[in-house]
Amino acid sequence: MSKLDNKKFMVCCANGAGSSLMMKMTLQKVLDKNGIKPASIHHCALSEGKSAAINQDIVFCARNFKNTFADAEKKGVTVIGLKNIMSAPEMEQALKDADLLD
Repeated sequence: MSKLDNKKFMVCCANGAGSSLMMKMTLQKVLDKNGIKPASIHHCALSEGKSAAINQDIVFCARNFKNTFADAEKKGVTVIGLKNIMSAPEMEQALKDADLLD
């Protein structure tokens, strides 16, 4: 069992339309590749994500939006900023760098 099993993930983009849905699909590929079964993967706009992040375990967003989630981070949510939000290798490496993936 992975330490990421049953975790709640959220991916955020500026408007919550196309990019966050694509991020969700990319994250699902990374999790599937590593045999991880998440409790949920939610995609949304930053406006929703800012308040919803507190109820998540891990949040992915573009690097320039990472500070939006400072309050959630203070409460223990792992927030990961990505340079390329569509990059599966970058997502996977970010999880490893955060010591969440072996």
